[in-house]
Amino acid sequence: MILDCPDPEELARFYSALLGMPITFTSPGWVVVSRNDTTSGLAFQRVDGYRAPDWPDPAKPQQIHFDVMVDDLEDAEVAVVSLGARRLVGGKNVFADPIGHPFCLIPRPGWAPPVNP
Repeated sequence: MILDCPDPEELARFYSALLGMPITFTSPGWVVVSRNDTTSGLAFQRVDGYRAPDWPDPAKPQQIHFDVMVDDLEDAEVAVVSLGARRLVGGKNVFADPIGHPFCLIPRPGWAPPVNP
């Protein structure tokens, strides 16, 4: 998956911290976050004139959003805000990354292993 953005390095640092995965590749205008350097992950590419979504405004649609599973919603909310995310109105546990891509924090279901063991 590739996300357009004005500053790939900055956005990759945010998602690296959010997902607990390292930055595994960097080149001019392109950065990858993944489990290791042999698996696919999230890529971030520089786009001049990037236009951020304005969730939930259909005139500037969300483009994409992530559901990020967490062990504790309250702790995760504090953590994502400290990383640079901001809470969005109109949805429960809905945030925007530092350049406006929306994402949701979702509680880990009982069948899933702990996110942060």
